Amino acid sequence: MYTGEVTKEDTRAHQGKVISVRGSVVDIWFEDSVPAMHTMLYAGDDHRIAIEVLAQLDTHNVRGIALTPTQGLRRGTWVKNTNAPLKVPVGPATLGRMFNTFGEPIDKLPPPEDVSWRSIHQAPPPLSQRSTRSSIFETGIKAIDVLVPLERGGKAGLFGGAGVGKTVLLTEIINNMVAHHEGVSLFCGIGERCREGQELYYEMKEAGVLKNTVMMFGQMNEPPGARFRVGHAALTMAEYFRDDEQRDVLLLIDNIFRFIQAGMEVSGLMGQIPSRLGYQPTLGTELAKLQERIANTDKGAITSIQAVYVPADDLTDPAAVHTFAHLSASLVLSRKRASEGLYPAVDLLQSGSKMATPGVIGERHYRVAQQVRKTLSNYEEIKDIIAMLGLEQLAPEDRALVGRARRLERFLTQPFFSTEQFSGMPGKDVSLKESLDGCEAILQDELKDYPESAFYMVGTLEDVHEKARNLKNRPS
Repeated sequence: MYTGEVTKEDTRAHQGKVISVRGSVVDIWFEDSVPAMHTMLYAGDDHRIAIEVLAQLDTHNVRGIALTPTQGLRRGTWVKNTNAPLKVPVGPATLGRMFNTFGEPIDKLPPPEDVSWRSIHQAPPPLSQRSTRSSIFETGIKAIDVLVPLERGGKAGLFGGAGVGKTVLLTEIINNMVAHHEGVSLFCGIGERCREGQELYYEMKEAGVLKNTVMMFGQMNEPPGARFRVGHAALTMAEYFRDDEQRDVLLLIDNIFRFIQAGMEVSGLMGQIPSRLGYQPTLGTELAKLQERIANTDKGAITSIQAVYVPADDLTDPAAVHTFAHLSASLVLSRKRASEGLYPAVDLLQSGSKMATPGVIGERHYRVAQQVRKTLSNYEEIKDIIAMLGLEQLAPEDRALVGRARRLERFLTQPFFSTEQFSGMPGKDVSLKESLDGCEAILQDELKDYPESAFYMVGTLEDVHEKARNLKNRPS
C-alpha cells in the first residue's frame, strides 16, 4: 500500500479532490488529466484509504471503488495518484507467509525482503505458449486418481458442505504436491471467515507443509473491492513461480462463488444495471479473466482446485453455470460417506472428470475406472432390496457383486499425512499404478476371502495382505 506523503513537488496532475463519497464508491476530480483505468489512488490520513479507478466519467472526473473502509473520507480531501495499478510482492521470500489483498503480511511477521512487486492485472498466457498436451496431475489419493483424474494445468471444483473434510483434503493435496511435483502451493481465501483462515494456517503449519505454501486472504469483513481483487493478486504470485521459476503450482481457491458475489456487489455499487437474478452483466467476462490465467504452459502449470458453493443447490444458477464451463473435473464430497467413516468422503458416483477418456488416461485406467463405477452403481441399485430382504436372499452373483463393491469402497479410503497426529495411523501416498493394481485384484475376486476390514484405511495391496494376516493371527 502507498505510504508516501504529498509533497510540494507533487504537481496537480498527480493530485485530485474527492467530490462525493457513497459507501465504497468515491468520485474524484482531476484538473489536468484523469488517471488510467485500474490506477490506484490513496487518500485520507497517512494515505491509508486505497481506491481503484473503475470508470472515467468525463475529462475531469473518475469513479473508483475503495478497497479499504472509507471512514473519515470527506469531500474536498486531496487524493494521491500513483499512476500505477495495485501490485503484490513476488519471489521465493513469499513462501511460508500469509498476506492480504495488498501484499501486506498478516502473520505478525516482518515484511518479506528481496521481493519484486508486480501488477495484479496480467493477461492470460497466449495460445502460442500454452501446452497442447493433456496430462494427469497425480495427487497420491486413490479415490481421486482412479475415478476423478485431475488435469495438469486444469481446474477442478470441490463441492461439499461443512464438516465433510474439504480442508483436510486440500491440506493433503498440498502435502502430496510437495512430495510428488516439487511444486509450490498457493491458498487463496476469498470472503473467508477469519476463524477458517486462522485454523487453516495453524493446521498447515503443524502438518509441516506451510514452508512451500503462500496464503492470501480477502476476508469476509473486508470491502467488496478487496474481496474482488484478492483472486487476481494470488494468481499474480502463482504466475511468478510458473513463469520465472518454471515450477508447477497448485492454486487452491475457497470460495469461487464469493469472488462472483464480490463482483456483483462492486457492479451494483458502480451503478450498473443488474442482469439475470441480480448478477452483474459482466459476470462471464470477469470470471473468464480470472480463470483463463490458470493454464498449462511450456514453462510450467498452474493447477487449480476451487471450492464451489451452489446457491440453493440450483445447478442452473448463472454463477454455477459459468463456473462449470471452466472446470475439467468435479469432486463431490458426501456427508453420508463421511458419517460411515469412509474418508476421503468423495462421492464416487457423482464425481467426474473430463480427463477420464482412453486417449488421455490410457485403455487400462479407463477400463478399470468404468468397471469400478459399474460395480458401485449396481450395488447402489440393490441396496433397497438388501435393506428389505437381507443379503442372504440375493442370488449368488449379486452377493459376489456386493462383496466386491464393499471392498472397493473401503480400498478407496486411505490414511492421510495431514491427520497422522489425530488418527495415529501413518499417512499413505499411493501411486496410480498401485491404485489400479488394487482395484483390478478386487474386481477379479482375487481377494474375496479377505475380510472387508482388511481393505479399510490402507495404502497398497501389500498393506491389504499384511492387515489380513494380522487380523487372522489376532487372538479371538
